Amino acid sequence: MKIARFSHDESISFGIVDEEEHELVVLKADPMFAGFEPTGERVPLAEVKLLAPVIPRSKVVAVGRNYREHAAEFGNEAPAEPLLFLKPNTAVIGPGDAIVSPPQSERVEFEGELAVIIGRIAKNVAEADAEDVIFGYTIGNDVTARDLQRSDGQWTRAKGFDTFCPLGPVIDTEVDFEHGTIETSVNGERKQEGRLADMVHSVPAIIAYASSVFTLLPGDVILTGTPAGVGPIVAGDTVEVTVSGLGTLSNPVR
Repeated sequence: MKIARFSHDESISFGIVDEEEHELVVLKADPMFAGFEPTGERVPLAEVKLLAPVIPRSKVVAVGRNYREHAAEFGNEAPAEPLLFLKPNTAVIGPGDAIVSPPQSERVEFEGELAVIIGRIAKNVAEADAEDVIFGYTIGNDVTARDLQRSDGQWTRAKGFDTFCPLGPVIDTEVDFEHGTIETSVNGERKQEGRLADMVHSVPAIIAYASSVFTLLPGDVILTGTPAGVGPIVAGDTVEVTVSGLGTLSNPVR
């Protein structure tokens, strides 16, 4: 099931995507907290603006070097345990929103990723129970000021600028981890291609590890790492991240 957060007639709503009819089944409230109760209204997808499917109330947790080839392209080994860092929720934007290159950086890069949406309070979750705390999945772009990441020696500033966490276009409650793929293109040219099965640390392992450090709250987002092929983006570019089954997240750069 695919779930959208969208604006229509100057109001923000949630809906279930009816792919056959190209419509949204409008829900009475945020289904993460209120369940899937429809209003009886349907809205054509062509008439709405899709928004970031979730705005984390707390945090975006990201995992570095979770694909071996990506770690290797920067001369690093894949870490034995998930390498965690945080992005502020103010970095989140939705599909079609612009990634803004900050004046402090001379090299901004894309990092296409699968994102996990946490659906309930989670602390010290066992790997076997991780699925119980997942609301769904979406697509993310861990935009990074690469020059600042190198000069700062830690990643907070480089990863945390406003607009540096595009999410969307929708949440899906299922993902095919065995056969699923992720691709990133810039101006129509493919730059990244990877298999979700190639993650060093699985989604359950990441949730177990992260929840042993800090409590995960409903609406928190976990970015699960990027495959090899990251590279620069500049004003005028369009970045598209595609995950099989989830669709495509597209954002211009300015």
